[in-house]
Amino acid sequence: MGLSHLGIFHTIIGVVAIIAALVSLFRSARIDLGKLSGKIYFYFTLIASLTALGLSSVKGVNPGHILALFIVILIALAYYLHVGKPGNNRSRFFENFFLSLSFFLSLLPTVNETFTRVPVGHPLASGPTDPLIAKTLLTLFVLFIAGSILQFRNQRKINRLAANTLP
Repeated sequence: MGLSHLGIFHTIIGVVAIIAALVSLFRSARIDLGKLSGKIYFYFTLIASLTALGLSSVKGVNPGHILALFIVILIALAYYLHVGKPGNNRSRFFENFFLSLSFFLSLLPTVNETFTRVPVGHPLASGPTDPLIAKTLLTLFVLFIAGSILQFRNQRKINRLAANTLP
């Protein structure tokens, strides 16, 4: 596999972030920064994205670095909305979307790296252009779109209920 110490650390942190996101999505139908799984996702994604900046097979800035920085911006914006705009309001739509988009974008290099390295010696995919990677990413994109629509609808219901219970 040939991972550096930073690569191993990045991978472990990234896997924990993905598991935390999945737990939060299954429990709350969104990545909820108010719950432990959402907090783990936020902090571990932040660390994984920042450590990704130190990983590269080529010199200089590459698309992976830009993706990592974009993910940091998305989760920082979601955190700002969570802390700075509490309550069930329009900010939740953006918070939910930013976190879901950050999760989807995190899966792009994850799928590529996993499929081109595992199983060791006989990886599932030959490289980033392998059809298996493209099909997997397309499936994840469809799930992201469907999930975002469901989150939007759920949040709209929550917002309406909250507006109807105000004195």
